[in-house]
Amino acid sequence: MKKSLLLLLPIVLAYAFTGNSNAATSNPQLVADTPRMKQYWLVTLLLGENRSHDKETADRIQAAHMANIGRLHKQGYIVMAGPMGYNKDLRGIFIMDAKDSATVAQLVMQDSAVLTGRLRFEIHPWWTQTGTYIFK
Repeated sequence: MKKSLLLLLPIVLAYAFTGNSNAATSNPQLVADTPRMKQYWLVTLLLGENRSHDKETADRIQAAHMANIGRLHKQGYIVMAGPMGYNKDLRGIFIMDAKDSATVAQLVMQDSAVLTGRLRFEIHPWWTQTGTYIFK
């Protein structure tokens, strides 16, 4: 019996290591298990060149900026937003869900802080696996 098993072992190992060339096409489970990716847009908000507003004007611009973030969130465009935790050139980020970067640019250019030159922005494509993160 042991001798029979020892004779079968090389055959089983040879089959296991050669693989089945049709496995990827004949097994739909492999396709179903492939992670799907979704593209979002990472918007970096940077210090703008016009920072000379008096405190009252700067406060009004900031209030309008926050209202715009809330509006875009309610419309489903801003998934996540927030300031950076330091006082450097990079001031904050948006993660946005839109069909293309042109749509994102159009939406961000309506922001009071961008319109007044207090902030400028850059848009970067950002991909993540669907179902990995739950944005609230």
